[in-house]
Amino acid sequence: MNFFFYYLPIFLIILLFISKHFLSHHKNQPPSPPSLPIIGHLHLFKIPLHQTLANLSLRYGPILLLRFGFRPFLVVSSPSAAEECFTKNDIIFANRPDLLVERHLTYNHASFSAPYGPHWRNIRRISTVEIFSTSRILMSSTVRSEEIRYLAQMLFRDSNNHSFQKTQLKTRFSELTFSVIMQMIAGKRYYGENVVNLEEARQFCDVLKEAFSIAGASNLGDFLPFLSWVDFQGLEKRLVRLHKKWDSFLQGLVDESRKEKGERKKTMINVLLSLQESQPEYYIDEVIKSLIVSILSAGTNTSALTMEWAMSLLLNHPHVLDRAKAELDIHVGHGRLIDESDLAKLPYLHNIIKETLRLCPVAPLLVPHQSSEECTVGGFNVPCGTILMVNMWAIHRDPKLWVEPMSFKPERFEGSEGENEGFKFMPFGHGRRACPGANLAMRVVGLVLGTLIQCFEWERLGDEKVDMSEGSGLTMPKAKPLEAMYRPRQTMIEVLSQL
Repeated sequence: MNFFFYYLPIFLIILLFISKHFLSHHKNQPPSPPSLPIIGHLHLFKIPLHQTLANLSLRYGPILLLRFGFRPFLVVSSPSAAEECFTKNDIIFANRPDLLVERHLTYNHASFSAPYGPHWRNIRRISTVEIFSTSRILMSSTVRSEEIRYLAQMLFRDSNNHSFQKTQLKTRFSELTFSVIMQMIAGKRYYGENVVNLEEARQFCDVLKEAFSIAGASNLGDFLPFLSWVDFQGLEKRLVRLHKKWDSFLQGLVDESRKEKGERKKTMINVLLSLQESQPEYYIDEVIKSLIVSILSAGTNTSALTMEWAMSLLLNHPHVLDRAKAELDIHVGHGRLIDESDLAKLPYLHNIIKETLRLCPVAPLLVPHQSSEECTVGGFNVPCGTILMVNMWAIHRDPKLWVEPMSFKPERFEGSEGENEGFKFMPFGHGRRACPGANLAMRVVGLVLGTLIQCFEWERLGDEKVDMSEGSGLTMPKAKPLEAMYRPRQTMIEVLSQL
């Protein structure tokens, strides 16, 4: 360590020279705020980042170039610039940045975060045809129905039929989404009362909690490479330990599925193992485990947060909640629970979800892209290796694009304002790297919200509105977990009592 601090001034001088040399050779770049030596614009890195970047874009324009340490970032906050990135420059921006956390947790980018090329295209094809196709999603509808019925059953059991009870929805939504995804991946559930293997469930919960705590950490070594030489934050050691735990757990799931060859369920692991039998050199276990990690990280917390934001908005706008309830009463009734086939008949519920995603996009900056060569965006030159962040939070709230953008108005998606949203509404991204699981996410969120609205009456804890402050994290969590008062609707007690 003494050696490091002794030579630190020399390192800084060299890096300062390199940074000046790098910047001097790129003309006609996008506007940029004044930066500091070495750290660039890292001093502007304030939470929540999407709000900070939105304020900078208001001052410097919708196409902004920042430098976090030695990595250039292009921040785009207009539909026209986003369209240029995802159409004309879609292949150029088809890579993901190589970040330490992602590298360790996804088996060195073995699946969705792989560099653009033949391997990534095959992974995308697998996800489209074998995992997230309409037929595959329909085959797993029973899993989603069972888990959501279980949620309704637990709420009903914990309630008093006549008076309102308090519940914390954040945990319920989180456990439900993980149960749905793990049932689809491995036919396992690790939450609730019907857990078969309690020890395995404990291991899953422990490693998952550790993974999400580390995944939310900012690694300064990604932006200042000299800090990674000495593992300045001790993050890499933690990631190595976590990877060993994850790998042991996931390999156990894969091996267990492999042994059940004669009685395989139609789980994602079994589908991938079938592909492995025909192409063993390609569908190696590391690719399967990387796909599991990617789907768990991308398809659970985001859906749970969307449900939490949606219920928060509905509690603050009772007239919207009443209209959604009326729609369900007309098209579903009180004699049974809503199922996925009903969702197509519930356009207002669908609009509530879209309006929630507009106001509260859980990926406010989308997932970062990285340019593989120099290109132009909005007439500006963008260097090779630039990380792209599209500020959908800012675009979704732009008064030039939306009427009363700060208001919660699901009906806006019924008329002309909601037609052909194009690049002004992209909660799931766009282009080659758009989220392949968007259809599944909309089904899960729609079915959960529809069930809660159909079966229960909901109220705020008091007269004050639900706090809509944003917390910190890669996604956009609520600063305060949602608590609400609820009781079963009298017209649904008979159905609920039979669950």
